[in-house]
Amino acid sequence: MKNFAEFGLEPKVLQAITELGFEESTPIQEKAIPVALSGSDMIGQAQTGTGKTAAFGIPLITKIDTSEERVVALVMTPTRELAIQVSEEIGKLSRFKGVRSLAIYGGQDIGRQIRALKKRPQIIIGTPGRLLDHINRKTIRLDDVNTVVLDEADEMLDMGFMDDITSILKLVPDERQTMLFSATMPPNIQKLANTFLKNPEHVSVMPKQVSAPLIEQNYIEVNERSKFDALSRLLDMESPELAIVFGRTKRRVDELSEALQKRGYTADGLHGDLSQNQRDAVMRKFRDGSIDVLVATDVAARGLDVSGVTHVINFDLPQDPESYVHRIGRTGRAGKEGSAWSFVTPREMDHLHFIERVTRHRINRKPMPSLAEAIEGKQRVVADRLIDVIHGDEELNEYKAITLQLLEQYDSVQLLSAAFKLLTGEKKDVQVNLTPEDPIRAKRRKPDIRSNGRRLNAPYGRSGGGRYGSGGGGSNYRDNKDRRGGYNNNRGDNRNNNYGSRREYDRDRSSGGGDRSGGGDRRPRRSYENRESRFNSDSE
Repeated sequence: MKNFAEFGLEPKVLQAITELGFEESTPIQEKAIPVALSGSDMIGQAQTGTGKTAAFGIPLITKIDTSEERVVALVMTPTRELAIQVSEEIGKLSRFKGVRSLAIYGGQDIGRQIRALKKRPQIIIGTPGRLLDHINRKTIRLDDVNTVVLDEADEMLDMGFMDDITSILKLVPDERQTMLFSATMPPNIQKLANTFLKNPEHVSVMPKQVSAPLIEQNYIEVNERSKFDALSRLLDMESPELAIVFGRTKRRVDELSEALQKRGYTADGLHGDLSQNQRDAVMRKFRDGSIDVLVATDVAARGLDVSGVTHVINFDLPQDPESYVHRIGRTGRAGKEGSAWSFVTPREMDHLHFIERVTRHRINRKPMPSLAEAIEGKQRVVADRLIDVIHGDEELNEYKAITLQLLEQYDSVQLLSAAFKLLTGEKKDVQVNLTPEDPIRAKRRKPDIRSNGRRLNAPYGRSGGGRYGSGGGGSNYRDNKDRRGGYNNNRGDNRNNNYGSRREYDRDRSSGGGDRSGGGDRRPRRSYENRESRFNSDSE
């Protein structure tokens, strides 16, 4: 993989990339960034979670002049969650250069968006329905846009946005760069590309198997409250030489590393809030074996290259398949075998299967280690250490006198058993209470939708009774558009409130029943969002 410095990026962009912890580009970034920088149109084909946002975001930021007072780049996404995610990542990548970006999506107060637009963002990231609303209100003008990105284009077309996308692209100057990213290339995507892209370069990264073959991958289905006991038993049973335990949040890393220390393990935590000196100190202890368990977040672990890591344990499942591959890749290096374990709560089984599909690797199910297996594992380690001492060069004569005295008083088996008990160490009777983390929900299959927005297979109560109870007809969907199923933590922030299924209109709900100005087409933009949230308020 290429180092980002090899792309010829300006220092301020490179600084942001370095601060985010990225060292090497992903395959899609390696292929797409040079094409995007050249100004050519491009079709990028890659699965979700492979680094597509940075693949187009880095060139966008690089090419924009910070003195620009107009919207010069437009990114269209299928859902509000993706619009927010892309906006946040572009914000991080442009933090030192100072490029201004803004997310525009339905469900947010349109007045707030209009006020934000007065700050003259250079990049707009938005969902098609809300973008058209602003265009009709003349609060967004596309006359100066020179770069357009269609992100997850296949999903946008599946959700019925073909007409909206076409209308928007017709308003953008012909002399522009257009980049289309899609996981699949069905005929409707080909048609869209043929209509709006000029001699595009095709960049495809669709690996047969993403995961490393030398890594044995297993998972244990366990309830959230039983995770720590499972971790303790697994560490005892497997007796790793060096292990990295991944937690989803900074809070999780702090609590988990402290809990492991209380239980007698040599562990420490690593996350983005630590100073560089603190990070260096933790890594020094991990490399020299002073600690044998490193608890880390994804961001903190990026670029980690420690030889001898035998085990990776996903205490919390990662948000996306790319993070999973990155995590387990910390072991099984330099031709050595490694072992990767993931703890999966019952609500997260669908997400695990999603990771399997994208990585094209089956993850083996294993039972939770028993207490007997944990004790046996610890005893095996102590036995190996004793045998090493016997066969080593250490001088044992000074210990023989007390040994002979003890053997005169006690049975040899009883004496050795006591030594094993002492050396293996008894579990400290410490109560451990970890703050529960919300489960990650897999992206569910969307209803089949024609390009004109009319659904073919409507699972949410169009006729003959709906998902939300009896009764049918078209009104059932409208009446329940704000109801959510599945796990919901009732947080105020929309970004964190989308576990389970969400049906919504991609429009301003406060605008009196329509998302269009001027009394024209008031047809609501449905964005049937069943995406898992990629945000956590206590992130890395």
